[in-house]
Amino acid sequence: MKTKALSQAMEILKVVRKITESSDLAQVKLEKVTKAIAQSFKSDSAAFYIAIDNNYLELFAAYGFKKDVNNKVSLRFGEGLVGDIAKTNRSMVVKDVLKHPKFVHIEELEDQQYKSFLGVPLVRRSRCIGVITLYSKKTREYTPLEVEIMETVALVLAELTSSEEMATFRNRIIKERGFSGRERIKGLSLNKGYGMGIAIVHHRRQMVNKIFAEDKEKELRRLNVAHAQMNEDLDEKFNATKLGIGEHTEILDAYRMFAKDKGWYKRISDNIQSGLTAEAAVERAYEDMWNRLSGTQDTYLRERLNDLRDVADRLQSYLSGDYKDPAKQVDSDDIIIVAQNLGPAELMDYDFKKVRGLIIEDGTPTMHVAIVAKALNIPVISKTRGLFEEIKTGQLLAVDGDENYVYINPSVSVQERFKVKLAEKKKLQEKLLELRNLASKTSDGTRVGMYINVGLAFDLDYIESTNCDGIGLYRTEIPFMAADAMPDVDTQTSYYKQLMDKAGNKKVIFRSLDVGSDKLLPYWSNMNEENPAIGWRSIRITLDRRAILRKQIRAFLRAAEGKELNVMFPMISDLAEFEDAKETLLIELEKEKKKTGKTPKKVNVGLMIEVPSVIFQIEDILEKADFISIGTNDLAQFMFACDRGNPKLTERYDILSSPFLKIMKYIVDKADKAGVYCSVCGEMASNPIEAMVLIGLGYRNLSASGSSFGRVKSMIRSINVSEVSEYVQSLLKSSQKSLRPQLIAYAYDHGIEIY
Repeated sequence: MKTKALSQAMEILKVVRKITESSDLAQVKLEKVTKAIAQSFKSDSAAFYIAIDNNYLELFAAYGFKKDVNNKVSLRFGEGLVGDIAKTNRSMVVKDVLKHPKFVHIEELEDQQYKSFLGVPLVRRSRCIGVITLYSKKTREYTPLEVEIMETVALVLAELTSSEEMATFRNRIIKERGFSGRERIKGLSLNKGYGMGIAIVHHRRQMVNKIFAEDKEKELRRLNVAHAQMNEDLDEKFNATKLGIGEHTEILDAYRMFAKDKGWYKRISDNIQSGLTAEAAVERAYEDMWNRLSGTQDTYLRERLNDLRDVADRLQSYLSGDYKDPAKQVDSDDIIIVAQNLGPAELMDYDFKKVRGLIIEDGTPTMHVAIVAKALNIPVISKTRGLFEEIKTGQLLAVDGDENYVYINPSVSVQERFKVKLAEKKKLQEKLLELRNLASKTSDGTRVGMYINVGLAFDLDYIESTNCDGIGLYRTEIPFMAADAMPDVDTQTSYYKQLMDKAGNKKVIFRSLDVGSDKLLPYWSNMNEENPAIGWRSIRITLDRRAILRKQIRAFLRAAEGKELNVMFPMISDLAEFEDAKETLLIELEKEKKKTGKTPKKVNVGLMIEVPSVIFQIEDILEKADFISIGTNDLAQFMFACDRGNPKLTERYDILSSPFLKIMKYIVDKADKAGVYCSVCGEMASNPIEAMVLIGLGYRNLSASGSSFGRVKSMIRSINVSEVSEYVQSLLKSSQKSLRPQLIAYAYDHGIEIY
């Protein structure tokens, strides 16, 4: 077979070589080669894709299609059959393309008329530089011999594609067409939704032109003025912006704290004293921190570096006097921000009521600006390398966060489609407002408790605006992170009492101090752990430093005087750890009774299920705990041994997979059998499709982010519990990597509102 394949390949290569050695233009050569290959394999059509960078392929030559499609089709590595070949560097034979799970319809090719497909990668130095494909309208199975022949031809085509002539032609086309004529670019959605507006290309970094200072005292005065003005403006900006409550406000508060950090400011001052200008001193302080932390795999520290870059750039702009409103570049009420990177405060520099979308070249769902954008209902797309360099301020852009696409200068038909989607979104928002006074009850009458997750906030509007059942998670660490020193008992009591008063008679669940890992306190020394996510953090810290835990418990007890108090301990790894923490609380309760007699009318003690080891002790734990709450973020991270902040692993594992769902069902079944209150307070409860699955598994208490509350409640009111439960449990034996596609299809087929 090898000899026969080589012989047939040689015949095709003779034709290819004759074409490549001709005096024809590069485009003509590509078209002739594509036609020759299609005819040699007796195929109806053929397409020759060339990689324009490490992320995208473009169709440079085609044969047999009805339309002129050259330079009109662009695919991301991993997208569709062709993209999958480029991503894996593997050939692909498909007998029926319409039934293949990787098939993505390409309108320009009218590819739904074809049945069979053969695609082979062009590989050079282990990197895909192109893909050659064959299409047949009749069902046929390309044989292993044909695949061998095609792969042999591909070796020569790889050399042709890499030649100086073709490289020059390719670069010219890219430059002339600007993104090679692509109207649609696929990225990764960090927040769903639709938006259309005028592009503003966000430039952040200030160039340092003068390094050495002539007058140190003058530079120090300039620094003092710029630093004071920057912080004054940040305070005004954040305090004037009503964002409700949640993780986004925690981030903005932490950012503001970071901008006021005395240690960072002292390093800048010391750099000026050594002879640098204020601008150079700021840059040196950043570079020193970057050199120490750039190699870290810790999510929080990476985000701290991004925040530090943002703060440094912001201070530079105040030193130069160039800190004007960036949105004034464009006179429009609808803008799309395009950035290589963006800090949360930089996003707030724009009038967020005008921001219709955010495009970041690289990013993950945990990056701070994405979390803030989510709270503002701004769709966010990332993984768009090269877009920042090509887009110009003033261009019309459309962002589809549901399907992960960015449209550049969208056609009239695309614009009309977006207008319809935006009108639907407006109706949805109006509908969600109507849900406020409706019961959180399924269509077949099952009541589901709906709570919200809360952090330190400028206000507690979500409690009233959502009409929730209570607060399923109050993150008590935020006051600690926002303070310059450890808050004393009275200070903590005032924080917690404010929340209790606002909640009225609604349930409030306090989580004890959860610091370490990605949440560091400015007044604690750096722990320098190699693996902080599974290191000295959370309850491990407060049990070791028992005075901190005792003071916080005292504040809980005093804030909940005469009311019901619910306290849960995070990061519990075994029963003994929980018993130790619970005993500390009960001792403090007895002390308060003897000292003042003013205590809560009832005290419930629970824990978060985040560490897989406690699942093996769940029955014993349920005998001791008054309630449990599952923190799905950490539980999934530890179960899959997967850093959820690592962009390389963002889509590798799915909580909507059989292993994770089996664990979740096991926990709730055990809790129900023991008669113990059980809830979910992780991100899983904030996503309608995932919350639907939780209800199907048996969960009846969910605590979501305030911004997601309405969507989850709408889903609840549209489902039939018995039907969903039966379907979800039928999937638990599946070996598929993700059950998400089937679950989404089920929701659509049964009219379940998961938008």
